[in-house]
Amino acid sequence: MSGRTRPAPAGRGTVGDVTTTPPTGTSADGPRAEGAPAPDPVGPPRIGPVLAVVWVVFLAEPFTASLDAADPALRVLGVLGVLGVAAVFVVAVLRLRGGRTMRRGTALALLAAQTACVAVSCLAAREHGLVGLVFVCVTAIYTLRGRAPLAVVAGSVVVMVVLPRVLPGWQVEDGNVLAVVLASLAVYGFLQVIDRNRRLREAQQEVADLAVARERERIARDMHDVLGHSLTVVSVKAELAARLLRAGAPPDGASGPQARAAQEVAEIQDLARGALADVRGMVAGQRRVTLAAELAAARSALDAAGIAAQLPGAVDAVPAERRELFGWVLREATTNVLRHAGASHVVVTVTADSLVVDDDGRGPGDARHAAGHGLTGLAARARAAGAVLETGPGPLGGFRLAVVARPADGDAATGARIVP
Repeated sequence: MSGRTRPAPAGRGTVGDVTTTPPTGTSADGPRAEGAPAPDPVGPPRIGPVLAVVWVVFLAEPFTASLDAADPALRVLGVLGVLGVAAVFVVAVLRLRGGRTMRRGTALALLAAQTACVAVSCLAAREHGLVGLVFVCVTAIYTLRGRAPLAVVAGSVVVMVVLPRVLPGWQVEDGNVLAVVLASLAVYGFLQVIDRNRRLREAQQEVADLAVARERERIARDMHDVLGHSLTVVSVKAELAARLLRAGAPPDGASGPQARAAQEVAEIQDLARGALADVRGMVAGQRRVTLAAELAAARSALDAAGIAAQLPGAVDAVPAERRELFGWVLREATTNVLRHAGASHVVVTVTADSLVVDDDGRGPGDARHAAGHGLTGLAARARAAGAVLETGPGPLGGFRLAVVARPADGDAATGARIVP
């Protein structure tokens, strides 16, 4: 009964939910993504149910007594009754392993069947058949809650005391009464220990979750203090540099290298202010990403890098609940293009349930496109939003990053194979 191990799901050889299409001779295996189910720390499967089932050997006494019955019909009925008691007990133990519960109606049906089997076994085994009431009491404690098990135990004790004294030919065996009481107390105590251990594990998990939350808060505060200060200094210095450049510009306001430099420095200042706002919003838990803003930012960044970009002009077709996820994907894709791809052309395709970014750069064969923390975290976001993230070679000869909302029956706009 104490076996509670849940086998961890077998890995699919992926990094989170990122399905890569590697070149020949490479592997797409990676670490387990954040948020994936962790193996149960309890360990390998335990033998609690097996040890509980072993107790059916104590039915050997009524079984032997049934075989000794003179009437062949009673002999068969007695053996079947004993086997029925054992079968119901085994079913109850196995169905309740791992902390599972049983409906009250099902439990009462099992107890009625087991009690009937005890009565049938008593036709052949007489007073020896009352040993089956021990298993009836244990089954009641396993399957019922509240005061019902107590009523079953009390009724079994009364039957064991009264029947041998009123039925002719039966011998009084008060030792069975003691067996019922001790077995019931032992099983009740055993189940209480299991329940306490379960609550203890839940409390330990809650403490661990709180510790993780506190550590994240600490990291967020440190990030705000350190990175926020640096970004503030960058913003102030960029503003000063822009003023100095404007002060030295020609009086006629003609455009030239100096004016272009002033414009670039002003953009640096805007980026620093935006990053500072992101850091503060992340610490406050209010950071929001919008698809429209990310499209504008991607267009500006790709234009500055001299990369031709084909981007949609509107996001009205995308449901509101998917725009934030699509914005995160577009931000990560733009970052990858700028850092790793070496591309000259980028195409972004947006539909109601998908966003696809294709470039004509180096492609997935380049080691710099290996799934890292960015794609792994993005996969966790997609999974939490009910979507699937995919990477691989694109039709432009470079790299493709796609996100598709489930159900993933395939989308003509992506041309990608989606793993459910």
